[in-house]
Amino acid sequence: MLDIAIDRKTYPDRAGAPHLALAGLRLTAAPGEFVCVVGPSGCGKSTLLNVVGGLDHDVEGRVRLAGADTTHDIGFMFQEPRLMPWLTVLDNVLLVTDASPAARRRARELLAAMGLGDVLDAYPGRLSGGMQRRVALARAFVIEPKLLLMDEPFVSLDVPTANRLRTMLVEQWQRSGATVLFVTHDLREALALADRICFLSAAPGRVVLDRTLALARPRAPDDAAVQALHAELLAQHPELLAGLTSDADVTQDE
Repeated sequence: MLDIAIDRKTYPDRAGAPHLALAGLRLTAAPGEFVCVVGPSGCGKSTLLNVVGGLDHDVEGRVRLAGADTTHDIGFMFQEPRLMPWLTVLDNVLLVTDASPAARRRARELLAAMGLGDVLDAYPGRLSGGMQRRVALARAFVIEPKLLLMDEPFVSLDVPTANRLRTMLVEQWQRSGATVLFVTHDLREALALADRICFLSAAPGRVVLDRTLALARPRAPDDAAVQALHAELLAQHPELLAGLTSDADVTQDE
């Protein structure tokens, strides 16, 4: 179980004054659950992932992940692939492992599953943007994480490439049983991926709507059921994506 309770998270703004990014944020995720976090720009989504992932400890609150070593059991995928240009595809994936024979075998299997088995010895500069994201996705799963944190990993990709990567992500997630916390500003993407969606308010970010999804898998952002639920949510909460949902609108679906 992932249990997040952030009372207060601040950081200096450009003028050096304290900016309150998160306050009173409570969020949980069950083992193996895929949770998307949606909210307006600047609401603290990336800050939340940095806190949960242990990249930022300057926070009032706590994060608990039952049965996990926060150093070795958390995978992270960022908005940019963050590949080392001097390392091959295979070595970029092995970068987060002990490079043992078992890890090398696992890395090769993941890369092959993502259609990259023939570029193991290539360098990132030879790869397309979509291929680089696939390498980053393989690296995120190679440690077999208990928790996978994803910060808008498919942003700026063309629609077919992004959809292909979403399919690969769901396949690997279902195989691995990892808990996923996926940040996005794209409601349709969240509806296509998530078991639950947690909507954040404008800064200081807090959860203002927690919606469990009952849509069958597989699904894509342009599926009729996804489009219908997208329209329903916006009709029920017209200011939701602006982070202006009122306290009266806060719900918890069982």
